[in-house]
This record gives sequence, C-alpha cells and structure tokens, in this order.
Amino acid sequence: MHLRSLLFHALLSPLVAFAADQPNLILINIDDLGYADIGPFGSTNATPNLDRMAKEGMKLTSHYAAPVCSPSRASMLTGCYPKRVLPIPHVLFPSSSVGLNPEEETIAEVLKAAGYKTACVGKWHVGDQPEFMPTAQGFDSYYGLPYSNDMGPADEGAKSNPGEDRKAATKRKLPANNTGIDETGIKGYAQPPLPLVENGNVIERVKAEEQHTITSRYTDKVCDIIRANKEGPFFIYMPHTAVHFPLYPGKEFMGKSPNGLLGDWAQEVDSSVGKILDLLRELKLDGQTLVVFTSDNGGALNHGSNNQPLRGSKGQTYEGGIRVCTLAWWPGHVPAGASTGEITAHMDWLPTFASLAGAKLPVRKLDGKDLTPLLQAKSGATGHDVFYYYRGFKMEAIRSGDLKLHLDKGDLYNLKSDIAESTNLAEDQPDEVKRLRALAEVMKDDLGLDGAEAPGVRPLGRVAHPEPLIHTDGTVRAGYNGVAKTLP
Repeated sequence: MHLRSLLFHALLSPLVAFAADQPNLILINIDDLGYADIGPFGSTNATPNLDRMAKEGMKLTSHYAAPVCSPSRASMLTGCYPKRVLPIPHVLFPSSSVGLNPEEETIAEVLKAAGYKTACVGKWHVGDQPEFMPTAQGFDSYYGLPYSNDMGPADEGAKSNPGEDRKAATKRKLPANNTGIDETGIKGYAQPPLPLVENGNVIERVKAEEQHTITSRYTDKVCDIIRANKEGPFFIYMPHTAVHFPLYPGKEFMGKSPNGLLGDWAQEVDSSVGKILDLLRELKLDGQTLVVFTSDNGGALNHGSNNQPLRGSKGQTYEGGIRVCTLAWWPGHVPAGASTGEITAHMDWLPTFASLAGAKLPVRKLDGKDLTPLLQAKSGATGHDVFYYYRGFKMEAIRSGDLKLHLDKGDLYNLKSDIAESTNLAEDQPDEVKRLRALAEVMKDDLGLDGAEAPGVRPLGRVAHPEPLIHTDGTVRAGYNGVAKTLP
C-alpha cells in the first residue's frame, strides 16, 4: 500500500471506530396515552410487547412532558422547556402562521451532523407550513399527518369515533375560543381536509376509513426505514397519531380490549412496538439500538384514558396531565427490569442522544440534561433537582425533590408519599412553601412566570400567508401536489 493510502487509512480509522460506537436511536411518542393505559404502569389491558420491553429495560416513573401536544413535541425536539421555543397559549392548528422557528436546532439536525440518517414517521404538530415541516427541520424523510387527527372535517370522521353519527358531531357546542382563525390556525368545524404527507407531497386525503389504517402504515414505514439503514447509524422519531381522539384503531383490533376503543388502540400500539423490536432482534440490531417509548402528555380522561394513581387529565399540570409512562430499552446497556423515580423530561432526549452519538450540542441555551448515566444505572446518577410546570405562558407549579407546589392555590404535596396529590401540606410546612416560591422566582428573569414575553423566550417562526395543505374543495396547495392536484 502506498504511503498516501496508509496515511489516509490511519486518519480514517479512528472515525470509523467511533461511528461503530454510535447507537441507533428510536423515539416512539404516543399521543394522549394515559399513565396507566399500558401494562407496565398498571393497566389490566393486554400489552405483552410493552410488558416485555419494561422487563428487558427501564421504567422512568417521574418523566415529564407538557400538558398538551405542540409544546410537548417542541420540547422533545429542541431540548428546552416548551415556553422557551414555542411560546403559544395552547396548540397549533391547520394553516398556522407560526411554528417552531427554523433557527432552532432540532434533535434531527444535531444527529444528522454526527452522521445519522434521520426520519420522522407520524404526527408532527409544530407547524404545518413548508418552512416548519420535518424535512425543513433536519429530517431526511417524513411520512405522516402534520397535526392531530381531529383537525379535519366532521363529515369525514375527524370529530367523532367510529360508528358515531357524524352529523351529530357538527351540532356539538364548541367553546368560544375554538372557532374561527388566528395566528395559531383554523379551529373548529372550519378545518380543512386531513392531509397525509410524504416528504414534500400531500399523497392522500385522510377520511374515516384511512384513519383506521394509520398506525399500521406508520409501523410498516418505520420497519422499511430500519431495513434500508441497518448498517446505521439512524435516528427515527415516531410520533404516533394513536391514541388521540377520534379513536380509530385498526379494524382487526376493534372490540378486543376491556377498555373500549382507547384500549383497542393501545393494543395496536403495543403490536406496533412489538413488530419494531422483533425486527431489531431479527437484524441483530437490538444491542446497537436505544428505543424510548413515551407519551406527549397525560391521557384524556373524557376519552377513556386511565392516569391512575395520578390526579388530573390532559391539559392540566396535576401529575395526570403532564407525567407520562416512559420506557427505555437497549439490551446490554440499559439494565433489565430497572426503574428510576428521578425527575426526567422530554427536554432531556436531545442532550442524551447527542451524548450517545458523540454529537455537538446546539450553542443556544438548553434546559435538558444528559440522562446517559441514569439510563445505565450508574451509581450516583440523578435527574433534575427542580422542574417547572408550564401550561401555555404560565408557570402553574414547581417541583423540588419530592415536594410540589401549585403556585396559585398554594397547595403543597409530597409526591413520594402522596402521588395522587390528595393531602395538602402547606399549613404544616410553610417554610417549604416559601422555599419553593423562591425557586419559582428564579425563572422570573428567564422564562417569566406568566405572559408570552420574557428574556429567555425565543421568537416563533412566522410566515406571511399561511394556507391549508388541502383546501376544502380538495385542491392541494401549490408545491404539495404529489400524485394529484385535487384529492377526492
């Protein structure tokens, strides 16, 4: 071999060796899954694949998201508290003029710079205009719905469960703030048809029948991506449409669960996870792949979720609205049958994955923490000392250690002895109330305690003239034509 070749291989070999140490990363994010909607967290519903995942991996029992969809996903993608990167009052809707700012560096961009193939399969929900979509935010490919499956026409099944009268759905009274259009998008019954997007194309108008197939199609797509990239490293973000209302499990799963349609769909989610883990075993990638399973917020009790023993529901900052069932699986690296009650959160996945990949962190401020030592059960490994519970613009609660204070009511709970937040300790522990209020004030000059503006809040991305990806007449937005200009 010539000297030049020897020098080239000598320079290259450390990089090759390093790349071989980069694990594949799969982040599965279920929509509105309750804390106790799966077996490992107390459900009586049959979820054998998730049960096995928990036995072979780790349960994170104090893992936090956000109270609702869009902020939670923004936090997961950027490694920050939701308010820092997506300061909106609630969630985003179709044809929103705002979204996750393209200036933010997402988890996909961080990993792509480290040599990863990146893919997003599922519900996006941090902006549906081209500038905000996954392939503009670091993902090599995208397949899925740009927002929730209830954000479509009532007569096409988006406002009612299977078997319900769709005309009756149009008569339901909506809150005053859920009609018309503002910068966060089109609300209520004026919403345009649901688009299924593949990369830069709208490929389908999703009606009721198509909703039944969405979980299986996501699963098949993820399995195809794994096979195509088995040499690795790859990062797959799989934010499911399931189990958000309206509840559309695959037809073969309907009527199989004791927990109604939501339980049926949870069983299909379990089957989906099983297919992915089985494929990793078949390809002998299980020892090279970290798989995280979680939910974007607590379950919606009015749609059949179970958050026991937690208090509250989706949309709230009681534990049932924001603490989510979470599993981490990586045979040979994450110890089998492990569990941690340390405070962890969705904002931790970016720094954790970056650490595992040997990737550079964004230069902007992050709020997340590298969980690698915790996932590997290293002695002395800890989560967050303090966690701030934001709902929209407002900090509603704060946790330090086992103690949680609801700021407006002044209620104090010990989450170790009273996970259900049922016994108010404020009168008995006034010094702790004072200490926690002082910790909350620390954020006054960063993310603020209320209101949209604060020094640490970064600007939203904005577009001047948003429009639906599919108009009400079926016409596809220019540039998103895909296989047809009009979809029936």
